[in-house]
Amino acid sequence: MAYLWGQDASPNEYEYSTILPIPDLSFFQQVYTGLDILEQMDFEPIRKKNIAIFTNQTAINRNGTHLLDLLKNAPDVNVVAIFSPEYGLWGIDDKRAKLIGRKPIDPVHGARIIDLFDRNIYPPNWVMSKIDLILIDYQDTGVRYSTYIASVSKLFESASNWRIPIMVLDRPNPLRGDIVDGPVPREEFQSFEGYHLFPIRHGLTLGEATIMINEMGWTKDSKQVDLTVIPMANWDRQHWFDQTNLIWKHPTPFLRDLNTLLAYTGMDLFRGTNLNIGFGTDSPYLVLGAPWLGTSYFLDKLNNEKLKGVEFKEITYRPMGSIYYNRVPKYDGKACSGIQLKITDRNEFNPLITATTMMVLIHHLHPKEFQWTADGYIDKLFGTDLLRVIASQNKTPDHIPPQWMHDVLKFNDFRQQFLIYP
Repeated sequence: MAYLWGQDASPNEYEYSTILPIPDLSFFQQVYTGLDILEQMDFEPIRKKNIAIFTNQTAINRNGTHLLDLLKNAPDVNVVAIFSPEYGLWGIDDKRAKLIGRKPIDPVHGARIIDLFDRNIYPPNWVMSKIDLILIDYQDTGVRYSTYIASVSKLFESASNWRIPIMVLDRPNPLRGDIVDGPVPREEFQSFEGYHLFPIRHGLTLGEATIMINEMGWTKDSKQVDLTVIPMANWDRQHWFDQTNLIWKHPTPFLRDLNTLLAYTGMDLFRGTNLNIGFGTDSPYLVLGAPWLGTSYFLDKLNNEKLKGVEFKEITYRPMGSIYYNRVPKYDGKACSGIQLKITDRNEFNPLITATTMMVLIHHLHPKEFQWTADGYIDKLFGTDLLRVIASQNKTPDHIPPQWMHDVLKFNDFRQQFLIYP
């Protein structure tokens, strides 16, 4: 089989990173992920290697078969360890999570499963001393809040220390790759949920993000690794995930579908406040409420903003715990007055403008009841203190989006050199 640059991949040359030449699949209509490409190559790039894999339940091929199951029959590939991100290897609601039990051993390969979020942020030395390669494959959210990119960055630091190469299998940005929105985090507000200088909606694939991190030295002590990215074939930056015909697997337990993920891009900011955002209900991120929220007046004010691509409806609900979140939801068991979001046009809907507008309006309407969380968490989620400051100044919601437009324009220009796909 011939290996060449297809119509979707650009042969950019980098100092520390390589984009692997891939089979020409342009005569097919469907999208092939990096895992599909590796399978097409009969796993040749990882043969005769002892590997560790950073992955979760989302690492499936076009037919829904998981990476770990595919590697069971791959020749000369020895899986030494499996690194799991936040929410674990199989997530919370995947049936295979029950197979692990108390002993963190993968039954397919007999490999140790090592948590790289709750218990460790770096892999143990015994693993690093036994491996030749780290393989990374998972479906990213396309949103800065998710912690997976931060965990990958910590892996880069360890791999650099041990001089172990890393291979990334690329997957689509589920929220399209041509839209960038939100502020870039300032240094004093960086956290595991805002680890790098990405806007909230960054428009990058995992492969593009890791190349940017690696080439820019965005790790502790500016450590770089020998990075190889296996790109996708036939992916269009303007495509939403459901236009790829790939199988959806929850990237986190509470992001059950694409609409929820899109709403999460803005509504997750409310975790920095004392409002409930649907945890403890069947509609996380599509519901917002509190026992004290005056929904009728709030709805009038909200509709006056004429926000595009979304409709709002008054509801009452009672959060009742949730397996999809590792903390008790706000106002657990209490009756809440709320607003339900219905996305009517995802191409028109701007989740960040919608969420910040709602937040500022509630701040104005309920100055005594509305609260920021005590640790300034909103600044870490947003990336700056501008949202909190503008709200406290009683300015109208339309003052906020212009504050991040400079970041969007600057980042969009900066990212061009790291884009794999046109």
